[in-house]
Amino acid sequence: MVDKTYTISELAREFGVTTRTIRFYEEKGLIQPQRDGQKRLYTPADRVRIKLILRGKRIGMTLQESVDVIDMYDPSRNNTQQLNALIEKIALRRSALEQQKQDIDDMLAGLDEVQELCEKALGKRRKKT
Repeated sequence: MVDKTYTISELAREFGVTTRTIRFYEEKGLIQPQRDGQKRLYTPADRVRIKLILRGKRIGMTLQESVDVIDMYDPSRNNTQQLNALIEKIALRRSALEQQKQDIDDMLAGLDEVQELCEKALGKRRKKT
């Protein structure tokens, strides 16, 4: 039996998510809390798993990508495979974000150009009237 357990409310508060989010992870089979009647009791391992899932979400990984990387963890090994997979996912995410950033910069430049043309056109009209 695990000494320390957490309630769903404690974890939701700690991680700034709703209890519904944590129940969703449970429904997906990502965590398996113990039951005390209707009360869910989460272990430290469940807590770490939630933390890692949310960290993955924060850096733009899908839920499945996060779970795939988390599930590679094996305390009896050096976890080279897990770390390399995570590095690869980070590189792909970084590349996608760099492209999005470039696309946004291009759009902003386009907006600046159109705004300048509009302001010039308004300036010319005002001079004529």
